[in-house]
Amino acid sequence: MDRFSRPSAGVGGRRPENECKGVLSTDIAIDLGTSNVKIYLDGKGIVLNEPAVVAVNAETNAVVATGREAYAMVGRTSARIRVSHPLSGGVISDFDLARYLISVYLKKINAGRVVMPRVVVSVPCKITEVEKRAVVDAVSAAGMRKICLIEEPVAAAMGAGMDISAPHGVLVVDVGGGTTDMAVLSLRGIAVSRSLKVAGNAFDGAIVKYIRRKYNLIIGQRMAESAKIAVGCVFPRKELLTFRVKGRNAMTGLPQWVDLSSDEALEALIDSAMQIVRTIQEMLEKTPPELMGDIYTDGMVLTGGSAMLYGLDRLLAKKTRMKVTVADDPQDCVALGAGKAIQFIDDLENKAYGVPNPLSAAY
Repeated sequence: MDRFSRPSAGVGGRRPENECKGVLSTDIAIDLGTSNVKIYLDGKGIVLNEPAVVAVNAETNAVVATGREAYAMVGRTSARIRVSHPLSGGVISDFDLARYLISVYLKKINAGRVVMPRVVVSVPCKITEVEKRAVVDAVSAAGMRKICLIEEPVAAAMGAGMDISAPHGVLVVDVGGGTTDMAVLSLRGIAVSRSLKVAGNAFDGAIVKYIRRKYNLIIGQRMAESAKIAVGCVFPRKELLTFRVKGRNAMTGLPQWVDLSSDEALEALIDSAMQIVRTIQEMLEKTPPELMGDIYTDGMVLTGGSAMLYGLDRLLAKKTRMKVTVADDPQDCVALGAGKAIQFIDDLENKAYGVPNPLSAAY
């Protein structure tokens, strides 16, 4: 068995009794996010939410930790441990590690113990055929009998409770960790869509560069993320907040800290936020007039973890001159929507069914 093969079921190949009582043939949905992997179990909801991180021994290439244990090691490892993110920009960047990670997480929920389940996987809307195939191969290696893909804006809209089955335009913007996917939806399909690799990770990187440029202070991604959550904003706050960031002075090499204010965070993040604004404006220019009328009436819905960044909804409302709503539990919308799409797996085979299907492909 190689280092990335599926973990064994138990000692001597025998499965523990409690694991045999797991799922028999329940279908599942997977949100393969850049930051987190979420697994939805049909009838039970989201049963797993773990960071998409793997720690590897650099000398032996053996996996040391996955998920939260590996995330705790980010920026704090010795030279012998390498922490990797197998998913980058919404797609697989390290196939072997991604396959291993998916296998471990599916084993945690006891999927595929007796009958191999069917699975719905969310993917970015502008993904290439090669990137699609990498996702399908990584998931099928974990023992799935059928894999269906759903584009993230479609899943996000369904998870946010929006009705996308009618001939009525709906605008959804999913701001995740690696990508921002946006689309105008109608009849369970995409009329116009855009995808750009500016999202939560880009916001973190912007804070790292700003503090390095202004204070000559080098900080890590996790410290930048903490600062973003505490004082980050893309629209002026009513009260001035501060957050102490700690790192290494680039000139002396000694420990140093500075208090980052929310006004400074705004200065650091606004350029990345405006890239999202300009992409939305460009997409709206290509939207058919009838759908545009529907969107103007209903407004846009924000989903994804980074949709909770302070002021993003207000900035978009100001620049697009339409109502902007942040969905309930925006970070879970894609996983919930992919779970709702499980019911359409059978319809994908029945071409005479007559109802537009939100699933984009089946393998």
